Amino acid sequence: MRRLGGVVYDAFLVMALLIVLGFIGVAVNGGEANQSPLFRSLLLVAMFAFFGGCWSRSGMTLGMQAWRLRIETPQGHVPTLPQCLIRFVVAGLSLGACGLGYVWQLWDPEQRSWQDIASGTRVVVLPKPRRE
Repeated sequence: MRRLGGVVYDAFLVMALLIVLGFIGVAVNGGEANQSPLFRSLLLVAMFAFFGGCWSRSGMTLGMQAWRLRIETPQGHVPTLPQCLIRFVVAGLSLGACGLGYVWQLWDPEQRSWQDIASGTRVVVLPKPRRE
């Protein structure tokens, strides 16, 4: 349930990013919708910049932070940029397969999704911060 909460939270952030980039694309394209493959590629790169940047820097996106989730290697380190790229691509494939890669964690003994398995990472729940 935590993972779903993080995904929904991050989806709103990514939608906001894509809307801003869409407005810029329309402005640059003379007021018309920009449907070029180059622009679509730019949107994909922007999404990876968001996820890959967050994951490789701190192991968590803002949505994951809100739900106290962190991506790490089995050794407890933040993932490398290549691991983040693999995770990003496989997560997209997982969504394309009707979310089967996410549901996979229900059967995996270590509760790993396809992107966890492919990238050699895992999602851990962080402890609640202590209040003094």
